[in-house]
Amino acid sequence: MSAAQDNLCARNDLKWMIVIPAYNEEATIKDLIKSVLKQQPDLLLVVNDASEDKTADVLLAMNSDDLFQIVHNPQNSGKAASLWRGFDYAIEQNFDAVITMDGDGQHRAEDISAMLDNYLSQPQSLIIGARERNLKTQPLGRFLANRFANFWISWAAGYAVADSQSGFRLYPVSLLKKLGSLKNSEGFVFESEVIIEAAWQGHYTSIVSIPTIYHKNRRASHFKAWQDIKKITKMVTRRLVITRFSFKDLFAAITNRSKA
Repeated sequence: MSAAQDNLCARNDLKWMIVIPAYNEEATIKDLIKSVLKQQPDLLLVVNDASEDKTADVLLAMNSDDLFQIVHNPQNSGKAASLWRGFDYAIEQNFDAVITMDGDGQHRAEDISAMLDNYLSQPQSLIIGARERNLKTQPLGRFLANRFANFWISWAAGYAVADSQSGFRLYPVSLLKKLGSLKNSEGFVFESEVIIEAAWQGHYTSIVSIPTIYHKNRRASHFKAWQDIKKITKMVTRRLVITRFSFKDLFAAITNRSKA
């Protein structure tokens, strides 16, 4: 049996779901869901975070045949809270893995296969879809903010982390069960803090390279570069106090030492 056939058999035994937090995604969510369903997840869960546009209408119109599940937050609760709606369900229903994708069209469903293959070879790793980062593919403000965040998060995690702000990830449920302390982590801070906490729990990141895509009809980013980076830096500083600003971890971050 070939390696590809081995992977296919192993994947057939895998119980995995996709969670898409959606806030004002009416322009992009329909095409994303169509492409994701072609990947045949055991469950697709879309969390409508009290969208103010027609996202809810689009979702309801698409789901007349119950092809996926929709959860409506009664009020806007932020990305972290929306993700946890899916994480809690995955833990309760004994899933093996959860893939998260943003609803703005940045992530391609065809890259899900590589995420699953990576998980099969490294089932304890937090898999991150890492985007190409340069000024040709990314606005200057986002480029600088992401570089800044990567440095701080790498220092606190104790190894070099690529694309710490990517929302395209695969979380092993074995890791999610250890993250109860992060349930109150705020908004985008959660996706940064989870990398650090995962490393402290012995779960390091593994990378799947993905393209940088900015959908032509995308809404404005919910990530407020400098405001959110300020919150992330505050969180990381708190973590660094615990490690006493380890120079060993700083050296690992600067010299690009990776655990992947």
